Amino acid sequence: MLKSMTGYGKAEQVVEKKKITVELRSLNSKTLDINFKIPIQYREKENTLRVELVRAVQRGKLEVSVTVTEEEPGALATLNRALFLTYYTQLDVLLQAVGSSAKEEHVSQAILRLPDVLDSFSSGVPDMEWQALSDCLQQALADFDHFRLDEGKALSADILTHVACIENLLDEVAIHEPTRIELLRQRIGTNLETLLQSSGGYDKNRFEQELIYYLEKIDITEEKIRLRQHCRHFCQTIECEEAVGRKLGFIAQEMGREINTLGSKANHSNIQKLVVQMKDELEKIKEQLLNIL
Repeated sequence: MLKSMTGYGKAEQVVEKKKITVELRSLNSKTLDINFKIPIQYREKENTLRVELVRAVQRGKLEVSVTVTEEEPGALATLNRALFLTYYTQLDVLLQAVGSSAKEEHVSQAILRLPDVLDSFSSGVPDMEWQALSDCLQQALADFDHFRLDEGKALSADILTHVACIENLLDEVAIHEPTRIELLRQRIGTNLETLLQSSGGYDKNRFEQELIYYLEKIDITEEKIRLRQHCRHFCQTIECEEAVGRKLGFIAQEMGREINTLGSKANHSNIQKLVVQMKDELEKIKEQLLNIL
């Protein structure tokens, strides 16, 4: 079953009067690119979280947001008194030099927003909270994976529609084959008559060799067979395997190669039109494959 690289997942856990929220958002990317937004008290676990995300997400541009809110004001942060006083003293000296003072209320508020003044956690993060964070991440990943599966189903249905269009167009090529062969026969006959009139004769052995070479050059049977095989292989792969975005891309390249060869050999306007339509359907497939895991 296909998975989209576009996904969203969210989960929440409540522990020790704190609510932990994990949100995951991803877009398509050739590799895995993880961007963390995580509270300072959880930084020491960032690598552990990253390892789990690499295993579960595999590919995509992933944004991870971890937030913590408190049920009771002041339950999370503790004031770093020494650091606050240091900032206050230094600012007071500077402000007095310009005829002002740090006693004004807005100065204290500004100091509280400086790094580590309110973000100092004296007792660290308890094991129960770490477990809650881990559980929250797993729930968010499950929600995220469900979202990507749903998106993958929609993408799969759309892609298979375009593959079916290519196969239908290939069936139409067979309709024009008798006309194509007749036109080629007439062209060869006309060229042969012109040759006989101009030269009075020809080398039969050489003519047969050239004719065989020409017929092999314009025969499109193998291209039609291989293109249909690639279409079937594509459909089997999309239904039976996971994380096949790159593999499907390679199969699509092979389909394009056969379509191009079919067009170069056709020598028939109606078949050329069908080839153009096949190319258009294949481009639509390739665009959608960019979003596939």
